Amino acid sequence: MKEIKTILSEKQTGDSREKGDSCCGPSPCCEPAVTAKHKPAWVIGTVTTPAGNVFKVATGWTRADHWGEIKSRIGASRMKYMVPPALYAVGAPDKGSDIFVSANYKLSFDKLRSSLKAINAWILVLDTKSINVWCASGKGTFGTEELVMRINKTRLGNIVDHKRIIVPQFGAVGVNAEAVRRQTGFRVYFGPVYAKDIPKYVKAGYKKDKAMSTARFTIWDRIVLTPMEINPAIKKYYPWYALIILIIFGTQPSGILFNDALAGGFPFLILGLISILAGAFLTPVLLPFVPFRSFAVKGWIVGMLSIYISVRFFNLIDQTDVILLIITYLFFPLAASYIALQFTGSTTYTGISGVRKELKISLPIYIAAAALSVILAIIFKLVQWGLI
Repeated sequence: MKEIKTILSEKQTGDSREKGDSCCGPSPCCEPAVTAKHKPAWVIGTVTTPAGNVFKVATGWTRADHWGEIKSRIGASRMKYMVPPALYAVGAPDKGSDIFVSANYKLSFDKLRSSLKAINAWILVLDTKSINVWCASGKGTFGTEELVMRINKTRLGNIVDHKRIIVPQFGAVGVNAEAVRRQTGFRVYFGPVYAKDIPKYVKAGYKKDKAMSTARFTIWDRIVLTPMEINPAIKKYYPWYALIILIIFGTQPSGILFNDALAGGFPFLILGLISILAGAFLTPVLLPFVPFRSFAVKGWIVGMLSIYISVRFFNLIDQTDVILLIITYLFFPLAASYIALQFTGSTTYTGISGVRKELKISLPIYIAAAALSVILAIIFKLVQWGLI
């Protein structure tokens, strides 16, 4: 489901990255997922199957895996943090071993393989374009068609003698179990929410208790996701915003003056950062405690409170300038609202239809508020120059 930017652009751009379209490791049926010459550290050998050799993966993490998780969390090379879609082996699996399905987002794959330390199993990795299971299932890349194609391409029916395949519970949104059974013969079992519960789930005879079926979206779960919200806001939006602000406040009848740009624009540069903090960090952290279901409204409330405290107690804006105050309380809380709305794809609270509904209502408001703010800024400059 992640993210609003994807929803807005997917019809225009699609996804041009079609990488790693392979089946089993170094097998004769297709190109290898990773070459024997350039094996990553998590590949520790091969397992021979009737469909060809399959790469065997470690269950322990290396230092590079931990560092990769950190970089992925903060957004560095996030969309390139993937493993080739293929079939992999854990331990010494045979024809009776379970098959667990994963996204090819490497962190999802790593979490799964680390949970299988005491289990001999197969891992079937789908091509989700480096998106995790929850988000990919909403977008459709972790879906029925991809699962069916990957089962057939890996010749999974020749590798195991059972018809049981275990899909993460978060993948249920995108996978039609009956369609998979009709097309492949494999029966889909929806496993626990968290990979760490897999050993308990298998031991219980593939049955889940309430704890295994419950998604816990704790404050720490939300905090670790916020860098992925803050990073694009700072990198993509803020530099353009800062440039516009400096041009507006630096423009004088005689030209653009640097000192005027910095002196007049500095408070608004700070308010821009406060809006990002309110929308990308404070709103996710305080999510259950902020009233209303709408993320847009939650973000607006947190943004309004943040801006009010900043203006009221730190005197960032001249309290006597009505035009600047209107711009401040109009634009920045809605900017925080828009940024907070990006977080919908990271939560277990919303679905794709809910995100689209919020966008349909909120986007016209954001556009109108931005346009009105620009008009008021022009009026402010004309007043400042004595032309009004």
